Amino acid sequence: MIDAPTADTRKAEYLIITGMSGAGRSTVADALEDAGWYVIDNMPPSLLAESPSALGAVGVPPYRVALVVGRGGGTRVDDLLNSLQLLRSSGHSVKLLYLDAPDEILIRRFEGTRRRHPMSGVEPGMKIQEAIADERRMLEPVKDIADIVIESGELNVNQLRSRIIESFRSGIGGALQVTVMSFGFKYGVPLDADMLFDCRFLPNPYWVEELKNLTGLDDPVKDYVLEGGDAQDLLGRIDDLFRFVLPLYIREGKSYITLAIGCTGGKHRSVVIAQELSSRISDLGVDISVLHRDVEH
Repeated sequence: MIDAPTADTRKAEYLIITGMSGAGRSTVADALEDAGWYVIDNMPPSLLAESPSALGAVGVPPYRVALVVGRGGGTRVDDLLNSLQLLRSSGHSVKLLYLDAPDEILIRRFEGTRRRHPMSGVEPGMKIQEAIADERRMLEPVKDIADIVIESGELNVNQLRSRIIESFRSGIGGALQVTVMSFGFKYGVPLDADMLFDCRFLPNPYWVEELKNLTGLDDPVKDYVLEGGDAQDLLGRIDDLFRFVLPLYIREGKSYITLAIGCTGGKHRSVVIAQELSSRISDLGVDISVLHRDVEH
C-alpha cells in the first residue's frame, strides 16, 4: 500500500515584481529563474492571493515563488494592493520589488526597440512621454509601499541580472540582504541607495600612469588607495556607522540595504573601498553581495 503524500507545511516566500514598463521586468524574471525561483510571468493582480492554493493544487513546491505583475500595462492598482494584503494575511513571506528608471531612459529603450508602450493602447495616439507619465502616476501608490526599489536606469542587462542573482540567490526568508555598490559620479548617482558615501577625496590612481588602465580589483590599485591613512579612517567610520544603523534598519523591517560608494569614474577608488567594506562587515550575519556598477566603463 502506498501512503498518501504528506502536505508540505513550510511557508512560501513570495516576491512580487512590478514597476515601470521598460525598467527590466523580463530580465529580472529570467535572473530569478536562474537563481532557483519558480517564476510566473504576467500574473493578473487579482489572482495573487490565490497563488498558494493554485500552486499547491498542481504540485509546485512553493518555497520561492516570483510573480511578475503588470507586463501588459494598465495594472489595476487597487486589485494589486488588495491582493498583496490578502496574500500577506495568509502567513507567507511576501515582498514587493519595484523596478524604476528615469523617463528619458525609458523613452530611449522603447524607441530603440520600436516597441509600443503598453499604456499607449489606453488612448490611441498617445505619445510615449505621456504614456510613461500616466503609468508613473498610476503606480505611485505601489512604489510607496515597495519593500525593494531598484533603479535600473544606469544598469545594463548583465549588471541588472547580476544584481538580482546576487541579491536573491538565498531567497528572502533568511538573513538581511546587503548590497555594497561602487559607482562613478560621472555616470549618475544610484537612486536606490540607502546609504551613499563619496570617496573622491582619496588619491586618484587614474593619474598614475601604470595604474590608469587597471581597476580597483587589481592589487597595485588596492595598495595605492589603502596606503594612506584617510582610506582606513573612511572605512572605519563607515563600518562604525553601519553597525549602528543595522539593528535600526532591522527593527523597521527592512530586508534589503544598499550601500553605495562613489568616486569620479567608478573604476578605482570606489571599487577598492567597496571590496574592503564588504570584508569588514562580513561578521554581521548579513548576506552580502558586491556590485561594481561602472568598473567596465
